[in-house]
Amino acid sequence: MPFKIERNDITLIHADAIVNAANETLLGGGGVDGAIHHAAGPKLLEECRALGGCRTGEAKITKGYNLPAKYVIHTVGPVWGTSPDDEKLLRACYSNSLALAAEHGFESIAFPLISSGAYRCPKDIAYRLAKEEILSFLRESDMEVTLVLFDREALRIPGEEKEKIESYINDNYVKEKERRFSRNRRIRGNRDFGAEAMHPVYEEPEADYCVCYEALPDEIISEKKKADTSGQLFVTDESFSEMLLRLIDEKGIKDSECYYKANRDRKLFSKIRGNKDYRPSKETAIAFAVALELDLGRTEELLRKAGFSLSDSILSDVIVKACIRDKKYDIININELLFHYDQKLL
Repeated sequence: MPFKIERNDITLIHADAIVNAANETLLGGGGVDGAIHHAAGPKLLEECRALGGCRTGEAKITKGYNLPAKYVIHTVGPVWGTSPDDEKLLRACYSNSLALAAEHGFESIAFPLISSGAYRCPKDIAYRLAKEEILSFLRESDMEVTLVLFDREALRIPGEEKEKIESYINDNYVKEKERRFSRNRRIRGNRDFGAEAMHPVYEEPEADYCVCYEALPDEIISEKKKADTSGQLFVTDESFSEMLLRLIDEKGIKDSECYYKANRDRKLFSKIRGNKDYRPSKETAIAFAVALELDLGRTEELLRKAGFSLSDSILSDVIVKACIRDKKYDIININELLFHYDQKLL
């Protein structure tokens, strides 16, 4: 773990390997294939000539040359609609590429959405098959797998689900924005008349963030005592790590099940378990709350242990709250929603 979705140019991805959606000759072509050959340089073509081509569904490996990735795994997807085995062959592209990456001891790999371009596989089908094969592989592997998408068309949100999330966003995020806009306009109006000289007011920042104690990504905090704005001290009786481990025990689940459901790897979880003062990123804290299927109250409690909270002025937080409210605890589905709204993924 984890499985990541990213909108990017695959030739710019830093990973042990990227996957090329090649044709059977392996001698370059259009789309992703042509872009990878162009970015890698002529030595890639020279090495590919010696491979003798590749059959549909199979995978072969070369060096990455001028690419940020160290290696390129070439696989040939099916031309959709030409064989009754199209789905089986497309699945094989992912499983064989992942097996080859594991054989070479890779820790990270990035895929394009194979067969979804000139080979005419509908993007939603191509995405579903890719996701299923990748998640199946990750049940037994700690490899980081990224699916690089060119656009959001592959992640279509079903109509009923989209209506519900849009309604929740309108009732919370949009109204919060309107409330803050109205208040700030009143503040500016008061200032126009010099009122602030008599009655100073505090204007909240308009940026979409909330200020938290030492809100830094996945870092370790050495002190449990921190000063608040009044200069007083407060002590956290239970750290994030201690609360997380207690909740796992209460749920009666294995550690591996928890970090798999949180879309996190074993190494990260070992750091959390090994240091009671470990400070996670906000995304990691939310991910474990989702994995444990906590309600909103317990989620907020766990986040506070890490110095964070969910805010209606932050769109990603509103989306997460909507999913938790509706008891939708599949983190991949939540990430798909966040991707659809161009928000940072968990």
